[in-house]
Amino acid sequence: MKIKNNILETIGNTPMIKLNKIVSGISAQVFAKVEYFNPGNSVKDRMAIKMIEDAETSGKLKPGGTIVEGTSGNTGMGLALGAIVKGYRLICVTTDKQSKEKVDILKAVGAEVIICPTNVEPDDENSYYSTSRRLSSEIENSWYVNQYDNLSNSEAHYLSTGPEIWEQMGGRIDHFVVGVGTGGTISGVGRFLKEKNNKIKIWGIDSFGSIFKKYHETGEFDKNEIYPYLTEGIGEDILPENVDFKTIDHFEKVTDENAAIYARRLAKKEGILAGYSCGAAIAGLHQLKSNFKKNENVVVLLHDSGTRYIGKVYNDEWMKKQGFKLD
Repeated sequence: MKIKNNILETIGNTPMIKLNKIVSGISAQVFAKVEYFNPGNSVKDRMAIKMIEDAETSGKLKPGGTIVEGTSGNTGMGLALGAIVKGYRLICVTTDKQSKEKVDILKAVGAEVIICPTNVEPDDENSYYSTSRRLSSEIENSWYVNQYDNLSNSEAHYLSTGPEIWEQMGGRIDHFVVGVGTGGTISGVGRFLKEKNNKIKIWGIDSFGSIFKKYHETGEFDKNEIYPYLTEGIGEDILPENVDFKTIDHFEKVTDENAAIYARRLAKKEGILAGYSCGAAIAGLHQLKSNFKKNENVVVLLHDSGTRYIGKVYNDEWMKKQGFKLD
């Protein structure tokens, strides 16, 4: 009998798929690491379980405890799978810009969901950062995950995602492109790949309204760079400890509109129904194409499933309401 003992054992070993039509005009070969094949439908399953297991080992998370985390949705889903299998209560604190699908999915898997305003300062008492910390201090036998500064996040990708990419590509990889939010994926994968071959370029996709790109290029934390944007899961108004700026060669900013357009194109041209930030990664890939040479191999990581954005990016009326073009 070839069986899995529980849903957590299905995490990882996601496919690498060659992109064909959507990469027209790019001279290099492009391959997508499609992370929505994880059971929670995103790359975040990997680090969520790693963070839980490390917290159990260290004694921070005790039997029967409560897990508290601020999440845009995907990390919460990974934590929910762990909480179900391991017997924990889970409270997810999210923002009002996240899709309704994400909130409904979290509730479906037993998480308690608290929604906070997006357009407040990170240290505002109503922000989802502050609310998460407060709840963890108030609830007995609770553990605040803090995916932004919890280095088990990037370590999970150093130990699993990076080695998988290297093996699937047979070591023949020249560029890695991925959206940056907590920084765990790009930093963990990037560190592993650069240890294998320090000539590999690591490209981070950022949003307009996020501070990553300017901070990386100037070392200045410019609050004028921060303003609300629609793309979910990438960009930040803080500097997470998981973002290893030394590992990242360049940040490329992508507009909300282009991220949405390319997500829709990816579905129609490749049959890959991926998330909003995945569209940003593909848009960024095209913006960076002058850096890719013929006979080079580019891997772009697709973070999550488009099923979480049916009411937004994949809804024509939502697109029209934002003033985004349909094609």
